[in-house]
Amino acid sequence: MTALTLSTSSAAALRADAVVVGVTKGAKGPKVAPGAEAVDKAFDGKLAAVLETLGASGADGEVTKLPAPAGLKSAVVVAVGLGDTPEDGTGFDAEALRRAAGVAARALGGAKKAAFALPAADPADLEAVATGALLGAYAFTTYQADNGKGTLGEVAVTGAKPRDKAHKAAAARAVAVGAEVNRARDLINTPPNDLNPKAFAAAVQAAGKEHGLKVEVLDEKALAKGGYGGILGVGQGSATPPRLVRVAYTHAKATRTLAFVGKGITYDSGGISLKPPGHNETMKCDMSGAAAVFAAVVATAKLGLEVNVTGWLALAENMPGGGATRPGDVLKMYSGTTVEVLNTDAEGRLVLADALARASEEAPDAIVDVATLTGAMVLALGEGRFGIMSNDDGFRTRIHTAALAAGEDSWPMPLPKELRKTFDSPTADIANMGVRPGGGLIAGLFLKEFVGEGITWAHLDIAGPAFHEGAPFGYTPKGGTGTAVRTLLSLAHQAADGDLL
Repeated sequence: MTALTLSTSSAAALRADAVVVGVTKGAKGPKVAPGAEAVDKAFDGKLAAVLETLGASGADGEVTKLPAPAGLKSAVVVAVGLGDTPEDGTGFDAEALRRAAGVAARALGGAKKAAFALPAADPADLEAVATGALLGAYAFTTYQADNGKGTLGEVAVTGAKPRDKAHKAAAARAVAVGAEVNRARDLINTPPNDLNPKAFAAAVQAAGKEHGLKVEVLDEKALAKGGYGGILGVGQGSATPPRLVRVAYTHAKATRTLAFVGKGITYDSGGISLKPPGHNETMKCDMSGAAAVFAAVVATAKLGLEVNVTGWLALAENMPGGGATRPGDVLKMYSGTTVEVLNTDAEGRLVLADALARASEEAPDAIVDVATLTGAMVLALGEGRFGIMSNDDGFRTRIHTAALAAGEDSWPMPLPKELRKTFDSPTADIANMGVRPGGGLIAGLFLKEFVGEGITWAHLDIAGPAFHEGAPFGYTPKGGTGTAVRTLLSLAHQAADGDLL
């Protein structure tokens, strides 16, 4: 992983392969952003003019490389656009800093060290720059021959205060976020022939030993004994049996407990309700919710937050083997509820239902589930944001606010009571499908059926942003994005501070 250091040196004095500076979009052309004063001085105060001559405008995501002049210890200057110049008295938007740093880090792939002279005078800006750089430097190359490029080796943020408590804490948060979002990305990008439920559970067990987490794994025998009909029903068509993993971080002084529940379908063929070509090629990403939950628990442990967090990973492979669940079958869930399966491609809600019911037994202060659950949510909100549903409007609002502050776009969605009757079943207690319109909301209503009485709960449908098929942008790579890790970690921070519930 890319290393992070805080340097008291000026951008001109720090020896590195490149120095990154910010450029804003001013009314009369590009303007050099704070943090780059020493670099601008090396250009005799004409850096903005040089950049304008080269066609730079300061637009968001723009990158301009130019040779460094005498007076700099770096060979290359990388100017990255920050967007519009902030109004007087206002600072830079944290997401603009994250994205700019991410673009620069990706542009410097293969370099050993880069000095980041972006606006980072206060801890919040420092954290944004460091987080964006560490996320932007990510690359998944496990299955590729060595192309000689690699990732950026070290991010050195200039003008920082390495001994300052607030700066050190900001850097620690950035490192934890960077490592754990990238852990989730690695898991999402791993091919399903290598990441099946058993392998995923083993990865959690290994991390548990490293970070002092308590890990429990229920295999197919334990699931059958415990009556986990949803997880078993989804996984029974695969040669690789399912798992339910409980991974817990506890703090001796914690007074609040959160439960995070993640959908972990390591490959989703749709089962007997088989997906058509064009809809199954990226279905290794259907475990993105479980990856986010796992990574968030580890990040909470790394930061030693004063909160108890339990992650539940419902892991299965949805395949159309001879033993697969059929449309029309009835499953008895862990809660005792019977569910008529009308569509085996609506499997995520079945594994989550068992995990939600089991998590409820421990009576946490709140449960948040995360899942790539419905295509309907993608149609409603697009690919760039996730939907938030909850049985508590205030809790939904707090999650929305936390997600936006963390840089994860989201939108609050309703749970209309009138849609509940659409998944009534003449055969079982309920069916796993309702009417087609409002499918994402119906999935949320289905999950709500399995949340314990009186427990605050929210559902994050991350089907849109979990896997990015387009070109990289900002700090977002092609492939798995690690969506929801930062939101969950923010909730853990708020719970530890007593501000969430």
